[in-house]
Amino acid sequence: MKANPTRAGIERGEVQIGTWINMVRTPAILPLLKSAGLDFARVDMEHTGASIESIAEMALLARAIDFPIVVRPPKANREWITRLLDIGVVNLHCPQVENAAHAAEIVAASRYAPMGLRGNAGLGPAMDFERVDPVAWRAFANAQVFVTVMFETEAAFADLDEIAAMAGIDALTIGPADLAQDMGVFGTPDQARVMDEMRDRVLDAARRHGKTCAMLCASAEQVRQWQAAGALLLAYRSEVDVMHAAFATAMTELKT
Repeated sequence: MKANPTRAGIERGEVQIGTWINMVRTPAILPLLKSAGLDFARVDMEHTGASIESIAEMALLARAIDFPIVVRPPKANREWITRLLDIGVVNLHCPQVENAAHAAEIVAASRYAPMGLRGNAGLGPAMDFERVDPVAWRAFANAQVFVTVMFETEAAFADLDEIAAMAGIDALTIGPADLAQDMGVFGTPDQARVMDEMRDRVLDAARRHGKTCAMLCASAEQVRQWQAAGALLLAYRSEVDVMHAAFATAMTELKT
């Protein structure tokens, strides 16, 4: 049974820096990112065409090379959580968490009894096809799953402390674009200031309740900013953004 490198790094107090995967479907991108020095890849299913089959292939390779993937499902519910965990994903990035009741449902779906009511599957990739003691397996699986919840509406902040204090919720973050839209500041001069205020609220709750904070970073300066503030789980841009910027820079150089 393999331990979760993301959880292990965070428990050692080591910042984990990764990137979003929004477009690339081949699992070959994972050893490429690992070779480049990244700590993880976060694969988006909510806003992309990624299928459960492509995620299953990525999860299998990710486990083989000890380069963890984090998956954002289309919806943070029992159906998607069960399927992702059973194909070998252990890091979940849960969107649109609206209240404590929703967070409790996520915990219940992601952990076996007595912590939750995760469904029981047979021999498969989640246990690396090893025949293990089922009691030991359930305890080990519960300890390795890592759940990040996203606050994407202002109303969700009413339950911020209750969610942050909840056993089984491991990390907190915001969805800055959706939250800005909900708060009516998207595209306005106040957007950056208001989103930083909401990030600070999440950071404060994470500190007080001994949880991790995750942040999306668009620049090296932001990585340093939020690392200094105490966030350990940092996603730097996306593979689409990085490739587009690199090719745009190259074309400017080549065509002048």
